[in-house]
Amino acid sequence: MIKKIVLILAVLMLVIGFFYFDLNQLLTLEGLKGSMDQFDQYKAQSPWLVIGGFFLVYILVTALSLPGAAIMTLAAGALFGLVQGLLVASFASSIGATLAFLTSRYLLRDSIKQRFPERLDSIDAGVKKEGAFYLFTLRLVPIFPFFLINLLMGVTAIKARTFYWVSQVGMLAGTFVYVNAGTQLAQIESLSGILSFNLIASFALLGFFPLIAKSILNTIKKRRVYKNYTKPKKFDRNMIVIGAGAGGLVTSYIAATVKAKVTLIEAGEMGGDCLNYGCVPSKALIKSAKVAEQMRNGERYGLNNIQPEFSFKNVMTRIHKVIADIAPNDSVERYTELGVEVLKGYAKFIDPWTVEIALNDGGTQRLTARSIVVATGARPFIPDLPGLEETGYVTSDTLWNKFTELEEAPKKLVVLGGGPIGSELAQAFARLGSNVTQIERGARLMKKEDVEVSEFAQQVLVESGVNVLTSHQAIRCETRDGKKFIIVEQLDDDTDKQDSQNKQEIAIEYDELLCAVGRSARLEGYGLEALGIETERTINTDDYLETLYPNIYAAGDVVGPYQFTHVASHQAWFAAVNGLFGHLKKFKVDYRVIPWTTFIDPEVARVGLNEQEAIEKGIDFEITRYDFKDLDRAVTESANVGFIKIITPKGKDKILGVTIVAEHAGDIMPEFILAMKHGLGLNKILGTIHMYPTWAEGNKYAAGEWKRNHAPEKVLNLLEKYHTWRRG
Repeated sequence: MIKKIVLILAVLMLVIGFFYFDLNQLLTLEGLKGSMDQFDQYKAQSPWLVIGGFFLVYILVTALSLPGAAIMTLAAGALFGLVQGLLVASFASSIGATLAFLTSRYLLRDSIKQRFPERLDSIDAGVKKEGAFYLFTLRLVPIFPFFLINLLMGVTAIKARTFYWVSQVGMLAGTFVYVNAGTQLAQIESLSGILSFNLIASFALLGFFPLIAKSILNTIKKRRVYKNYTKPKKFDRNMIVIGAGAGGLVTSYIAATVKAKVTLIEAGEMGGDCLNYGCVPSKALIKSAKVAEQMRNGERYGLNNIQPEFSFKNVMTRIHKVIADIAPNDSVERYTELGVEVLKGYAKFIDPWTVEIALNDGGTQRLTARSIVVATGARPFIPDLPGLEETGYVTSDTLWNKFTELEEAPKKLVVLGGGPIGSELAQAFARLGSNVTQIERGARLMKKEDVEVSEFAQQVLVESGVNVLTSHQAIRCETRDGKKFIIVEQLDDDTDKQDSQNKQEIAIEYDELLCAVGRSARLEGYGLEALGIETERTINTDDYLETLYPNIYAAGDVVGPYQFTHVASHQAWFAAVNGLFGHLKKFKVDYRVIPWTTFIDPEVARVGLNEQEAIEKGIDFEITRYDFKDLDRAVTESANVGFIKIITPKGKDKILGVTIVAEHAGDIMPEFILAMKHGLGLNKILGTIHMYPTWAEGNKYAAGEWKRNHAPEKVLNLLEKYHTWRRG
């Protein structure tokens, strides 16, 4: 901070000195003309000294953003001629601009990033991709003040060396015009005479040239990817959608709504993972487990504690009934009625417009479409663990069928993974009678959340009967005397590494092992590799969800970056609209406000930044916290644990992020999501009527906590004196 203050003072002193000694008079057209004879004499006596001095002064004028850079460029031409003047002015202006750029970055970037983190992140992302291109365009057009460009670019994340060389090249044309004019200094009456309207218009057109060139290059690039293929003259469909999960269903629904001819292809169950293996069955299981837990703790509600008696088989039967009750919403029949052609089978690309479907009934069919959307989802990731395949395992996809006929929940269950899925299922099975051991390699569960949230989650899981082993590495699975074991080693929390020579192996017996260590995109078997579409961990797409081929899009878990059902549905709108109308107008996917909930009990919901992310980004933030122990509705339900934690910029009510831990956290969160989406602050939430007694009142009370922390103390003191005076 001291260094910044010293630098600011030094800059101020130089600027003040510049004007105090009337040096600005020298940097006018009249001042330059009046001094030329004297400069010529100096140059004749000491040419290299004059060149060096001029070079340094030019750098200083540009670095300090002082008025007169145009006069300095004219002087370069008048003193040194076209070639030598152009060299001096070009390098001096670029070096000075870079110094101004670096000064701006040093003094301003951190503070601006703290005040406007989301905007600057968005700008930085754009600069990372296209920064050099747009800087070059700005440098070509002299109507943009170059000193302002220097200062503004310093706030962005563009690299200094990129800024320098782009400025060196981009300013060359404008510098040439002024240096050339300077060689005829006596004939110049005003600076406006140098840049005539026609010349400015020419530069403006020159500035548009890179944009036009880029558009042409993009068109050529797009055509080149198709060079080995023959585009059909006519198409069978407007759009083909591969995969009938959330992303595929919504995409095809939107296409049909706007009267496009669309075919949806799905080999498995309609509704994808969420309906059949994920969100729906897991939440049904969690509800049964929660009721069992409430029965055990009846005294909490003034009732007797009773041990729930149940058949686990009946629990699983209910889960399948829930799936069956929801399934009609995603069924072939419903989507056919909506105008979507549904084909059951496996799709494979033949070329960028053609898909071959191996139908489930044994036939094959080929279809062409102008645009194709890949929405094939993701599957549970299976770790490369020795002995795992031999001893057997289940995943969050397969357990629903494998456990259907069990009268009791697995006696000994190992859950491998401490993320949201593993934590939800570990708690649920523990409440339904399983002896659950949860193994997490990291130092804490749910590592994307704040430390206090992770600790809270671990505490409630332990209270539910889960044996949580964090900082434990699974080594192998093996069978001993007909019993299955997973062998683990404890890791050092600070290094997250293991020293196998000093670590003792721990053997944990289990009946079933549930792998819940993440999900991987479904990429194989669709012919993507043959087309050259990049599929590293997910399908690579641009901001519009386009793949390598502009007519092939991808949406949902197969793309990321967030593997949530609601994000897949969100992306589906962009895939459908861009795929059908992208030739008219394309829309970038908006990821600014992405919420999610982990359905342990109590739930953990989040949107935007949490505390640890705000710290990592260097944001000057503050935390407002409201505890549910003070909420009347929570007290009436004996569920008054948890809190609302809001991240805001220091002194402002703008919402940067919210974390809610509560029994109904996911249902309480949407008010904050809406506020963030539309730029509403905590004052707006505080000024909104909330029904009593509801859980949503917690949002208003949290906003009230922020207001109380920012009460205008001086005004309140004056009001107190005023009321005292009024009482006489």
